[in-house]
Amino acid sequence: KVVFFAKHIDVMDAAEAHFAQAGLRTVSIRGDQTTTARQQAIDAFNNDPDVAIAVCSLTAAGVGVNMQAASNVVLAELSWTAAEQTQAIDRVHRIGQDEPVTAWRIIAAHTIDTKIAELIDSKQSLAARALDGEQVDPTSSDSVQLSALMHLLRQALGAD
Repeated sequence: KVVFFAKHIDVMDAAEAHFAQAGLRTVSIRGDQTTTARQQAIDAFNNDPDVAIAVCSLTAAGVGVNMQAASNVVLAELSWTAAEQTQAIDRVHRIGQDEPVTAWRIIAAHTIDTKIAELIDSKQSLAARALDGEQVDPTSSDSVQLSALMHLLRQALGAD
């Protein structure tokens, strides 16, 4: 089973049409659904072996949803924040998950998504280093950003 995340409705519609044409049964989780319809889609995905793919809105299904019947996540469109993508992946990587979870980011070369992915990865790496105290090469372009982030963190924690 696969959970397919996208940000835009037209991408979700196109994906569902493609999967249907390939003979794959899907459910959809979107922001305009009622709570009942949303829960029925989640239950069908988790419990019906014939439902292969959940096509989900990155924002609507990014939190408060358990999709642990899947072990693969596809991020068809990137968010500007790593947290939104991490939340989406965490819909599958839940308590009760028996399989390793693999997340796939679909990124075409030489597109804006390439730059977005680089920025997201850079921000995530910078924050991780700031939080774990890893030493940074002072000649690195990240060192100024890291120093500023460390200062803000110390200030917020009252250590400065």
